[in-house]
Amino acid sequence: MGKIKHTLCLPILAALIAAAACSGPGPGDLQPADILITNATVITMDPERRVLENAAIAIVGDRIAALGPTAEIEAKYTAGREIDAAGNVAMPGLIDGHGHAGHGLVKSLGTDTGEWYGATESIYARGSTEDFWRADALLTAVERLRFGVTTGLTFFGGGDSVMRSDDPRYGDAYLAAIEEVGVRWFLAVGPRRPPFPRTYAHWDGDTRTEVEVSFEQMLETTETLIKRWNGASDGRIHIAVMMPTHHPEHGSLPEADLRDLIRRSQAARDLSLRYGLRFTQDGHTRGTVRFAHDVLGILGPDALLSHSTELTEEEIRICAETDTRIVHNPSAIASINGRCPATELMAAGVTVMLGSDGVAPDRSYDMFRHMFQAMRYHRFHFRDPDVLPAGRVLAMATIDAARALGLEDEIGSIEPGKKADIILIDMRRPHLYPPQMPLYRVAYFANGNDVDTVIVNGEVLMRRREVMTVDEASVLEMAKREIEAALERTGLEHLTATPESFWGRSPSR
Repeated sequence: MGKIKHTLCLPILAALIAAAACSGPGPGDLQPADILITNATVITMDPERRVLENAAIAIVGDRIAALGPTAEIEAKYTAGREIDAAGNVAMPGLIDGHGHAGHGLVKSLGTDTGEWYGATESIYARGSTEDFWRADALLTAVERLRFGVTTGLTFFGGGDSVMRSDDPRYGDAYLAAIEEVGVRWFLAVGPRRPPFPRTYAHWDGDTRTEVEVSFEQMLETTETLIKRWNGASDGRIHIAVMMPTHHPEHGSLPEADLRDLIRRSQAARDLSLRYGLRFTQDGHTRGTVRFAHDVLGILGPDALLSHSTELTEEEIRICAETDTRIVHNPSAIASINGRCPATELMAAGVTVMLGSDGVAPDRSYDMFRHMFQAMRYHRFHFRDPDVLPAGRVLAMATIDAARALGLEDEIGSIEPGKKADIILIDMRRPHLYPPQMPLYRVAYFANGNDVDTVIVNGEVLMRRREVMTVDEASVLEMAKREIEAALERTGLEHLTATPESFWGRSPSR
């Protein structure tokens, strides 16, 4: 009797095993993830430019482990933290290819008065302290973070190439603040324009000491910061080497000065090559690219040229042949004075990324704003509303930007194996509704304040518009305190007054 019962149970046992197999893994069989983003519309920016509805992203450590339908990913992964992204678009973090340290604190100063360049020279070289640079780093890193900019390249100074490269302590203070916020950052460091030596002021309380700094000392500072900081913060911090752009139209140089320029340019370029870093220059325009190639010999696939306005056909060809990359800043004053032929450069095979040109004197780090400006800028030039499609502009701020920085295998798209640099855009807003056509909604209608959540390197830095890594109120208070102190040191308080020219008049009156 017992034998008959055992025989009858075999089919039942087989059925139970089969049912268990079909039902998928049990809770103990799920793969561990650190974060699951579920129920999102995902703009991947992958080679197929896929847009996935009701999709999930599994993050393990600092990388994307899996991407697919929410039900499928939830059946494979369990996570300590799940972010329900229903009603949100998930996309790669935006990348800003050109900004300036210090500009966060001096925005608007000298606007409409012609005093902008002089003010930045005074403040950066002779009125700034370590706390000034820390305050600017915190303020601008938080601004970029809140706008969904997860990676940015910033020159360590600005105006007429006024770099704070006299002493490493200023870069140390700046980068320590960037590390605290947690975003991905390239800091471009290098020498100022000649003549040398250049005068800097160091402050100890109210005591000012002036020092003369040579080109060689500035390059030493650059190398010191490379050794201390490049690759820090789990690879989030990078150093780039910068060199001022030479403008041949400023006049031919005496032979001795030309030899010095070539020697210094190649010394800076050799430093970037020795450490495998990006080499970058600001303010390229007609004639400067040809000079940089033919005379200085400093172009190449690791070179990044900002602005690049009014380039000739020959210079476009040089960029293509050397695989030099371009940063187009459509909202910059340089783009008013001359047009960057970004569409022609891309047609020639040149990698072009977008940049903000920083936040001074008159703009912001909102890359959605600059994407929209780029489209209007080139469509107006060609009188053609189909020029520079929105999808191409999205690429210029994500995957093409990553390629320009040499990081296309790490960031710029949402793909398994890449770094988890992801932003969530809250689409449940009147200006983004109805919810159809998310690509168009993001490219044409979104702005930085629609960014709800930011993840960099697998770490949640902002959730529901709240910055998680630093106290935002303290950052704002420090920024206010430090610019007031810098203005007092330099006697430039009058630049905060509204000039009569603010109200202006039309050119015809």
